[in-house]
Amino acid sequence: MLPCPISEGNPYDVLPEANRKVMASIDYFIVENVRTARRFLSAAKIGRAIEELQFAECNEHTSAADVAPLLAPVMEGRDCGIISEAGLPGVADPGADVVAVAQQRGIEVVPLVGPSSILMALMASGQNGQSFAFNGYLPVKPAERQRAIRHFERRAQSEGQSQIFIEAPYRNDKLFAELVATCSPSTRITVAVDITSPTQLIRTLSAGEWRKTPAPEMHKRPTIFILGA
Repeated sequence: MLPCPISEGNPYDVLPEANRKVMASIDYFIVENVRTARRFLSAAKIGRAIEELQFAECNEHTSAADVAPLLAPVMEGRDCGIISEAGLPGVADPGADVVAVAQQRGIEVVPLVGPSSILMALMASGQNGQSFAFNGYLPVKPAERQRAIRHFERRAQSEGQSQIFIEAPYRNDKLFAELVATCSPSTRITVAVDITSPTQLIRTLSAGEWRKTPAPEMHKRPTIFILGA
């Protein structure tokens, strides 16, 4: 499991040097996007020609029936690296489907250290880091989204559990406006934008404070949202 940088503006050296040695020893990769993976491995300077490497894609378009065949080279004795589009493979990432099959077949899975925007946002938020939940995407339909926001706010208030979620970058502004309008004034809302990039912004204010503060610029920028009591 090979982490990669979260943002293109972030240099490779945010990842441990030991990762580069592991990547240099592998010639078969299961990736979310071949173009992104090739660019990442090239920037990592693994000491091998990218043309010598074999890639297979596993993404949102990969059917369940097509996942297991991706591990055929591994069953024959080859090592394989799994690379996400950004950050940690297998976490909010289709690579988890490959790992599930690997676990079923008794294939050893080795996770390497790297950046996670989910945990990095939590680290810098001031929200509860002892109890938290990552909830993925909220519903798109307005009524369902409102119910989801209220549901997660109640969990944050009753359990003290930080509620983490993401949105498609082009819908960030709309979601933020809904959070600020829907949540009670005391509910704390964290916005973490462009984590690890030079334009990074991570800020936590109560909903009441956000209503008096200009909204952060987050349109089409990767953003993590956190609700807390």
